[in-house]
Amino acid sequence: HVRRIRPNLKIGTVCILLAGRHAGKRVVLVGILPSGLLLVTGPFAFNSCPLRRIPQRYVIGTSTRISLGNFKLPKHFNDDYFKKNKKCVKRTVKRKEGDDIFATKKEKYVPSEQRKTDQKTVDEAVIKAIGARPDKKVLRGYLKAAFGLRSSQYP
Repeated sequence: HVRRIRPNLKIGTVCILLAGRHAGKRVVLVGILPSGLLLVTGPFAFNSCPLRRIPQRYVIGTSTRISLGNFKLPKHFNDDYFKKNKKCVKRTVKRKEGDDIFATKKEKYVPSEQRKTDQKTVDEAVIKAIGARPDKKVLRGYLKAAFGLRSSQYP
């Protein structure tokens, strides 16, 4: 199956996320995964959006581009790297007689050390590319600001 990416979504394009936890944030397109999903990052220091994979229909590509130079994504960035553990919490908890049936243990997601180091290496390359531009202060403010529309505005 050949994955086709929209022509305006090139690596280094600043995109706007339309759905999910980080909806309305501006992010930088860092790579395209073999499954056709886009790999984006905030950078995390600017708008606290981590490395995420996003379908291209949930993204608006802007005309702003950042030249990442000779930056290459590490080989271990694939779809298996970003998959979540699908174990259901309720079924894994063994209850004894007399225990409260509504007491469930929620495991909070904590990123691994591998994820943290990968986030830092990718963000360093993006921040370095932003710092090389003459309009770096404006671009930093642009990435930190959220996107929103009012009732009579169109994207």
